[in-house]
Amino acid sequence: MRHLALTAALLAIVLHSGPAASDASKPAPLIPIEALDVPRYMGRWYEVAKFPNWFQRQCVGDTSAEYRLLGEGRVSVLNRCRRESGRIDEAVGEARQIGAADSPRLQVRFAPEWLSFLPFVWGRYWVIDIDTGYSLVAVSEPGREYLWVLSRTPRPDVEAYGRLLERLKAKGLDVSRLETTPHTGAADQAPGAK
Repeated sequence: MRHLALTAALLAIVLHSGPAASDASKPAPLIPIEALDVPRYMGRWYEVAKFPNWFQRQCVGDTSAEYRLLGEGRVSVLNRCRRESGRIDEAVGEARQIGAADSPRLQVRFAPEWLSFLPFVWGRYWVIDIDTGYSLVAVSEPGREYLWVLSRTPRPDVEAYGRLLERLKAKGLDVSRLETTPHTGAADQAPGAK
C-alpha cells in the first residue's frame, strides 16, 4: 500500500511539473512587425531561403512572388518557380489584410475564388521582419512551421542577410532548417557564398 501511495505521489509531481517544464522551453508567441506599408511592399520578391514544405516540393529554383494591389485591402499574388525539367510553374492567388490598413498580418489563398468563403483555404502570412529599405523580408505564421526569406534581388547583401538570421533566431525560429533557393544566372547561389 505504501508503494502505491509513493507511486501516486511521484506521478502527481511529474504530471504537475510536466507542463511547467515544457512551457519554459516554448518560445514566446511570434510577433509580426509593427506596421506594413502595403503599397511599398508590392512588386517582385525573390525567394532566398525557406523552410522545406510539401507544396513547394516540385520547385528546384528561380522562385519568386509578384504582388499587385487590387484595392479594398486585397492583393493579387503570382508565385513562380522552376521545376527539375526546366518548366516554370505558376500559382495565382489572392491575399487580404487582416486588421488596419498598415497591418502586417495577411491571409493568402491559392484555391479558386468560389471557395474563398471557406476559412481553411486561407493561410496566414505574417511579415515578421523587414528592413527599412523594404529590400529583405521574413514571412512566417504563428506556429513557426513555415518561413520564407525574400529579397528584391536574387542575392541579398551578405551582412544584411546574416543580421536577419540573428533576429529570426531571437524570435525562436530554427534557422538551421532554412534551405537556400538557387536562381539561374545568380553569380553565387547562396547568400554569403564566395
